Amino acid sequence: QVQVLESGGGLVQPGGSLTLSCTASGRIFSNYAMKWFRQAPGKERELVAAIAPVPRITRYGDSVKGRFTISRDNSKNTVYLQMNSLKPDDTAVYICNAALPSQGRDWWGQGTQVTVSS
Repeated sequence: QVQVLESGGGLVQPGGSLTLSCTASGRIFSNYAMKWFRQAPGKERELVAAIAPVPRITRYGDSVKGRFTISRDNSKNTVYLQMNSLKPDDTAVYICNAALPSQGRDWWGQGTQVTVSS
């Protein structure tokens, strides 16, 4: 069983920045496809960013392109989400997903709350 744990959420003012971290257990982290999703109250879960294992191809949701950056450090079993120019609409629970697409398996974290408010 792979354990996924997010950290780094909090309260930030509009225009501010925040970096989220997600660690996933297991000795094959480098093989995981990693994704960040978010879910706001009353809204559907949406994909924020994704990063492939190798090569580290990234993709982003339209609402965060140019503001958010996803990266990974395989030596630390960690994926990061750097969030800049935050807006109130970015307020949500941010949830990390680790997947092995070739095996049809994935694992979810519990999420970390991000609140953008003055």
